[in-house]
Amino acid sequence: MIYVVVGIAGMVGALLRYYVGVSIPTAWLWGFPVGTLLVNFVGSFLLSWFATWSARPSFPLWLKTGIATGFIGSFTTFSTFSVDFLKLLQHHAWKMALLYFLLSVFGGLLCSWSGFRVAKPTVRKGGV
Repeated sequence: MIYVVVGIAGMVGALLRYYVGVSIPTAWLWGFPVGTLLVNFVGSFLLSWFATWSARPSFPLWLKTGIATGFIGSFTTFSTFSVDFLKLLQHHAWKMALLYFLLSVFGGLLCSWSGFRVAKPTVRKGGV
């Protein structure tokens, strides 16, 4: 059952990521991959929030795995970040590549920290 849940949730996450990618054209942003940056920011926040919020032992493992690994895992994309970064370097957009790298790494960490901080007050000692 857990494989089915991960597969279905993964399909939904991948389709949502694709939708965001085609909805935000990079042409009017001078080639800056804002769609990938956006999904990775949102995904970093969501995964950290969800992992903290669902940490209690009574939370169903199949649901936790489906949401975290399936949906959020397929929604975010390190591989696309890597390819986008290399494309910027190939086009000699050094400053934009550096900005993209720094925003992705430090912005992702900030979003993840924010997700943890938002979820933390909802988690009591011993579970929710």
